Amino acid sequence: MKLDILAIGVHPDDIELSCSGTLLRHVNLGKKVGLLDLTKGELGTRGTAEIRLKEAEEASKLMGALVRGNLGMEDGFFEYNMDNILKIIQMIRLLKPDIILANAVSDRHPDHGRAAKLVSDACFYSGLRKIETEWEGASQKEWRPSAVYHYIQDYHIIPDFVVDISDFMDEKIEIIKAFKSQFYNPDSKEPATPISVSNFFETVRGRNATLGRPASFDYAEGFTVNRTVGVNNLFDLQ
Repeated sequence: MKLDILAIGVHPDDIELSCSGTLLRHVNLGKKVGLLDLTKGELGTRGTAEIRLKEAEEASKLMGALVRGNLGMEDGFFEYNMDNILKIIQMIRLLKPDIILANAVSDRHPDHGRAAKLVSDACFYSGLRKIETEWEGASQKEWRPSAVYHYIQDYHIIPDFVVDISDFMDEKIEIIKAFKSQFYNPDSKEPATPISVSNFFETVRGRNATLGRPASFDYAEGFTVNRTVGVNNLFDLQ
């Protein structure tokens, strides 16, 4: 399978909260999209790893993603090490995405920034032919994505660019709601969290509206880059 975009999140629901509108837009354009979670989110206050895996599968179906994987790293305690880099390289070489979307480079949750560097560096190392990996007993060829973009999460980071998701905002909310264990449920007996409050989805809409306003979009998702972005001509810019 050859993907156009692979979105990677350290926890199930990171992708949905931060860049599912962008993914929906590109699925609508006919692009092949896949999702990859590094952990099962087992340290989350609400739900269980098993529940979150089922919710993640439902969310990916609603999004129209072709594939979703989980690398089973240890939530909260995964390390920046060779083993974890190689796990990500295997998936990059298997799926051959042109673009990778990854966690925010700095954020309230310490896992996010650590995962951002892990993924970004794995994308680079994946292009080195002398790093050898296998998949199901077969040697993999080197593959380096053309670009790595980091989505914005909890912190108010100024984006390098934004993607118009105005036509997909309602669908984005429905996809997020697939993670029922994590969000508002008046019948839930589990502890409250910052994202389980009743007005949380208003906050999501407000955040995307704020990101979209400078570009004259009703709603947008923001991204940062580690290198200069080039355009073919000035009319590519909005």
